[in-house]
Amino acid sequence: MTRGLIVLACAGFVVLMLVLLGSGRRSDAAAAADGAPSAPVLSVALTRPQTATLPVRVAATGHVAAWQEASVGTEADGLRLTEVRVNVGDPVTRGQVLALFDADLIEADLAEARAAVAQADAEAAEAALNDRRAQGLGAIGAMSAQQVGQYAAGAATARARLDAARAVERRHRLRLTHARVLAPSDGVITARTATVGAVVAAGQELFRLIRDGRLEWRASVSAADLHDLQPGQSVTIDMLGRDPVHGTLRMLAPMIDVATHTGLAYVDLPLDSALRAGTFVTGSIEVGERPALTLPQSAVLLRDGFHSVMRVGADSSVIAAKVEVGRRVGDRIEITAGLVASEAVIASGLGFLSEGDVVRVVGDADQIAPGPDTPGRTDANVNGSHAKQSHAPEAGAVEAAITGSHAAAAATTVEQHTTGSQRTEFRPDELPRTSSQRFESHPARSHEPPPAYAEPVRGGT
Repeated sequence: MTRGLIVLACAGFVVLMLVLLGSGRRSDAAAAADGAPSAPVLSVALTRPQTATLPVRVAATGHVAAWQEASVGTEADGLRLTEVRVNVGDPVTRGQVLALFDADLIEADLAEARAAVAQADAEAAEAALNDRRAQGLGAIGAMSAQQVGQYAAGAATARARLDAARAVERRHRLRLTHARVLAPSDGVITARTATVGAVVAAGQELFRLIRDGRLEWRASVSAADLHDLQPGQSVTIDMLGRDPVHGTLRMLAPMIDVATHTGLAYVDLPLDSALRAGTFVTGSIEVGERPALTLPQSAVLLRDGFHSVMRVGADSSVIAAKVEVGRRVGDRIEITAGLVASEAVIASGLGFLSEGDVVRVVGDADQIAPGPDTPGRTDANVNGSHAKQSHAPEAGAVEAAITGSHAAAAATTVEQHTTGSQRTEFRPDELPRTSSQRFESHPARSHEPPPAYAEPVRGGT
């Protein structure tokens, strides 16, 4: 009997403990549910657009070519090439000997012509003497007028033969000069077809050179931008991994290509540039300056092919708005449509936000410096070129970003530690900080969004 009572008492005690334990767990879960916020709160900083004077540049692409290219050949026909003295890339000066032909045949012809000249000269002298004698005899009546006329005609014929012989001599002397191929001007050899031992026909090209070593950039510019260009404007050519090359716009082509709707702008390049003829390069032509509304590039998000900014609504929720962008100068980007100067937008961290997210604004937008007004190096020009969008954090901007779906459960979890009947609760802002969370007390823990790349910008910049 006593043993049965003891067993019943133990069983009742166990049941009581199980009931108490289950009740405590249910009340803990209810308390946690009552204290959970409806949505995670992220800290963001605001900034307002600023007006800055930005350079207006017309983007262009094209090939580098010779200012003037000379084709060097020979007028000698049927001569054998015996020596070639220059090669591709060699600088030459005006009158320098580039190649030599075998001149033995020409020299023989020249010697024969000189002998013919001497013979004709002697015959002309004799004919002139006979003419003078006939004139004297005719004056005293010792010779008829007909005979006097015959001697006069013979003297004139002899003079004509002498002139013909001298012309042949000059022709052979000129052929001898053609046996030497000379540079027509200063320049650099760009092509060579001359081969030692070849018998060359008259007019065949042997060398090609760039006159004076001068190069020009033949830049293709859209027809809409040509009216902004004029000779004398400064031109900058981008060089990958090197300092840019600066040139001067010399002239504009008078015609537009009907297929591409572009015109050519001819840009003079410095003689000491690292550019080579045939290189395809990109650059810009500076046509002036004008004021523009700008934002930090970190305040503009490129998503699904559209640029957008994010505002904070009256209920602290994020509102996305599409904008149109233009030039990029330094870390600033021009806003051409979709935003006014008085509107404040989120300064950075847009990659972590979506429309409708609840945020908490930190600081005053008027006190946040969006960046220097002085424009820096142009990263993308008018008409657009692919540029990398920077996401540098703004001064004083403090943000807390939670990846994925903002990890709402992580932000609302209440850690409980039960020791006997004691229970310690931690508020959400006291939870241990993880690598996926950033709080105001640790602004150095920055996890910036991956950089977005801007699409080409075309239009009236």
